[in-house]
Amino acid sequence: MKLIGQVSRTFSRLVDTPLRELGLSVGQLPVLVTLKNVGAISQGELARIARVEQPSMAQLLSRMERDELVQRVLDPADGRSRLISLSAQATRQLPKAKRVMDQTCSQALDGLSADEQALLHELLLKVDANLNRALEQMQKGSK
Repeated sequence: MKLIGQVSRTFSRLVDTPLRELGLSVGQLPVLVTLKNVGAISQGELARIARVEQPSMAQLLSRMERDELVQRVLDPADGRSRLISLSAQATRQLPKAKRVMDQTCSQALDGLSADEQALLHELLLKVDANLNRALEQMQKGSK
C-alpha cells in the first residue's frame, strides 16, 4: 500500500505544473470529470460520487466557483435548490487536462505489455473494492 501512495504522489507531482498552467489542480479533477459525465447535480450527490466528505466538498466548490470552473444553477425540479455544473471555461480546459493525464499515464505504463496493464488494472480494482468494503463497514460501525 505504501508503494501505491508513492506512485500516486509522484504521478500528482508530474501533472501538477501542466494542470496549473490550465488553471486546474489534481484535486479538482474528480469533481470536474463527475460533472462532465453526469451533468448538473447537487453538492451532496457530487460529494458522494467523487468520494469526498461534505465539508471538504463545500470548500473545494467555493474555490472552484471563485476560479470560474463551476457554477451553481437553479434546480428545475426544486427552485429553492441549486445544482453544481461545469462552467464554459472548465469545459474548454478538460480536453487539455485529459491529454496531460493520458501522456503521464503513458509514461507511467511504459514498458508494460497490454496484458500487464490489464492485470494491474484488475488488481487495483480489487484493492479498491476491498478498501471500499472496509470503509462501509467502518461507517456502519460508527452509526
